[in-house]
Formats: sequence, C-alpha cells, structure tokens
Amino acid sequence: MPAILHRKGAIATVTIDRSAKLNALDPDLIADLTQTFVDLAKDDDLRVVVLTGAGKSFVVGADIAHMGGLAPASARAFITSLHYLFAAIRSCPVPVIAAVNGYCLGAGMELAAACDIRIGGEAAIYGMPEVKVGVPSVVEAALLPRLVGSGKAAWLVLTGETIGAEQAHQWGFTEQVVGDADLGAVAMKTAEGIAAAGPHAVRAQKTLVRIWEDTPIDNAVQRSVDIFGAAFETDEPARMMASFAK
Repeated sequence: MPAILHRKGAIATVTIDRSAKLNALDPDLIADLTQTFVDLAKDDDLRVVVLTGAGKSFVVGADIAHMGGLAPASARAFITSLHYLFAAIRSCPVPVIAAVNGYCLGAGMELAAACDIRIGGEAAIYGMPEVKVGVPSVVEAALLPRLVGSGKAAWLVLTGETIGAEQAHQWGFTEQVVGDADLGAVAMKTAEGIAAAGPHAVRAQKTLVRIWEDTPIDNAVQRSVDIFGAAFETDEPARMMASFAK
C-alpha cells in the first residue's frame, strides 16, 4: 500500500510510501491517500494525524510520467482527483500535521498547505515548479497567498524556483524548522500535545479555523459564539477546567 497508516492511541501517522519515485503522486497513490483520510474522518476516537513521506521526500510533486500522457479531459479528471485529496485533508475533523522531509514541490507543497500545521526538516526544499513543465499551479495552490502573502506566492508560481527550509519558515509556510533526525519526534510531540487537549474543543477549533478563512469577520465571530456555547453541551469544559484548577 502506498499510504501506510500507523496508529498510536488517538494519534494516526500516515506515511506516503512511493519512495522509489520520491513519493510522486500518481492516480493510485492519490486514490489511496484520499481513501485513507476519508476513513480517518469517520473515526470518533481520532485526535490528530501526522502526515509524512518515506525516504528522501515528502512529495516531489505530481507524477510527471503520468501527466505527460494527459489530454484535456483526463487532465481535468487528474487535477480534480488531486483537489479531492487536499479537500479530504482540509475537511478532516481533527488537525493534520505535515512533517516535511526532503522535496516538497508542486502538488507536494499544496499537500502540505492543506494541512493545519507544517513542521519542516532542515534539508527540506519547497517550490512550485509547474510553469517549468508547461502547466500552471492550480487547485490548492490558491492557499499559498494566505500562508506566505500574495507577492511571495506569485514569486513561487511564476518563477518555479525553489526555496530552502529556513526561507520557507521566514516566509511563514512552516511553523517550525528542526533537524532532519528530530523531525519525527518533534511532529509526534506536537501531536501528543494536541491529543492531550479536549477532543471536542480541538475538533471545534479546527472547524473555527476553517470558518475564519472563508467567512466575513462579523459572521465568523457570531459562528464562534455559537460553537463556544455548544462546547458546554458536553461535560468536557467543566471536567477539564476542574482538573486544570487543581
């Protein structure tokens, strides 16, 4: 299976494992990853997901060998399937942490952008090189302006040039840069911190983060009031506040 799922209590780790091709996304891998996240979304015991790549790459991009044979209709179908993968990650009810190792290019950078938190290894390389192979950057590349700013996003997609881990962090694409050997441990520690928080609160918070992205501020504030009130329909606030106050 190109997507390897490992479970440690309430934490799921999804490892993209097509390492012989630097984890390039072909139709089979896209379908497998999408189904993995669709299934995870149904798990009420899940608290957080860590997404990473096997070998020397997070995801080097979409599979060029496959894309080279596309026609207009099949190109639309292929890019739509990629969007469905990214949407499955964004709509996952729990936070998804990208532990970015090695190459994170094109569709790989979009995959990381679709996650809620990005932690990069010091050797990671980021870029949107699609224009260099004759196609524009599309679908969840639209997330880049809100992550790095419109000018830097334009630089990435118009030049096709790459940036290193420190620059990606300075630009705001990643929340943290760590040594490559420490990447897995740091991502897991972050996941464990999330898993230790209130499960209903974390799911509500992810919902709110998405609302903040897509909703005018006044509406977003009102939605947050409603969601805050709904939190008290469970015993989680009273139970956790009582424990915190001890």
